[in-house]
Amino acid sequence: MVTISARAAARLRHGHVWVYRSDAIAASDLAKGAVVSVADERRNLLGTAFYSTSSQIALRLISTGPVADVAALVSERMRAAIRLRQSWVENSDSWRLIFSEADQLPGVVADKYNDIVTVQFLSQATEQEWFRSALLEVIRDEVKPAAIVERVEERIRELEQLPERKSGVVGSNTPLKPTEGLNGAPTRTIFNLNGVRFHFHALEGQKTGAFLDQRENYAAAATYAHGEAMDVFTYQGGFALHLARRCEHVLGVDASRAALETAEQNEALNREANRNEIEWMEANAFDLLKDYAGTGRQYDTIVLDPPAFAKTKKDAGSALRGYKEINLRALKMLRPGGILVTCSCSHHVSETDFIDMLRDAASDARRVVRVLEKRGQAKDHPVLLGVPETAYLKCVILQV
Repeated sequence: MVTISARAAARLRHGHVWVYRSDAIAASDLAKGAVVSVADERRNLLGTAFYSTSSQIALRLISTGPVADVAALVSERMRAAIRLRQSWVENSDSWRLIFSEADQLPGVVADKYNDIVTVQFLSQATEQEWFRSALLEVIRDEVKPAAIVERVEERIRELEQLPERKSGVVGSNTPLKPTEGLNGAPTRTIFNLNGVRFHFHALEGQKTGAFLDQRENYAAAATYAHGEAMDVFTYQGGFALHLARRCEHVLGVDASRAALETAEQNEALNREANRNEIEWMEANAFDLLKDYAGTGRQYDTIVLDPPAFAKTKKDAGSALRGYKEINLRALKMLRPGGILVTCSCSHHVSETDFIDMLRDAASDARRVVRVLEKRGQAKDHPVLLGVPETAYLKCVILQV
């Protein structure tokens, strides 16, 4: 049993599921990833949790009561999470299957890209063989993928003091040649979001692959897009390819040549559905927006979908200054009636602060701006009400 401080007990009772190491005031000699009971200083049981010997998050609550069979509970939740997504998602073959704390399965993420599933084990508990085996079994039963690929984040494994591991295929439902084993399982596929097709390589790209959390925002942006459009921080063309079905001309901008090469390949998959060829440009977004705004370039639709500017809470101030700069430039570049789709995936920048920043940017740009929609991550990335960390993506659609 682990005894925690009154402050941590109050946090758990209000719905959060994390206990920081500084609040674990009494713990016996526990193994990495142990399943433990959690109690307050009066020995009142608060629940059952996964324990980490190294992370600053010492405990991740999995139940508010005792658990007789943890493996059975975990498998049941995995199946429930996957079946929910199968009933939620339409017109796409790819979505997040399991979203860690939001599915009461802290420390594990799984994404489906057509016939390939990628998984991440992010804690000492989920790295345990019983947990890994349970997840692979459930995915094979419920999804029946051609391959299950583990994506490894080295930094997380270092923080959790886990042994080195390489990304690679860890499971398959496809009959394989005995001489090949899992090496014969596919790691490439083509998937679709909202009817738009994308190349996918399970062992390349960011995080578990593409940005599935923007799926519904891609479709929303396309409903308002018109005229000449620019997608800044396009990565592999997610917004640009959706805009190309509605707009006369689309410019996709990114600093990564490798990402733009994949974007060009994605464009080729969708060429028949696009109105015109997309122009791809390798450029620093801040410099390009400054130059274009300064020379009076005008657009009807602009999308800003930058990477997280605030990795930690102390970065929030500088992040907001960065967001204001790019949004101010974009607002100056929009024609009357123009659409700005602007996003932030920085958890440490709140929606309130993001909206306040946009208000300031609009004022400085001397533009009258209407809010058409305030959106978040796609519903397959649900938000757990007591855990604000599960809400991170902001997407605001504005009209000048």
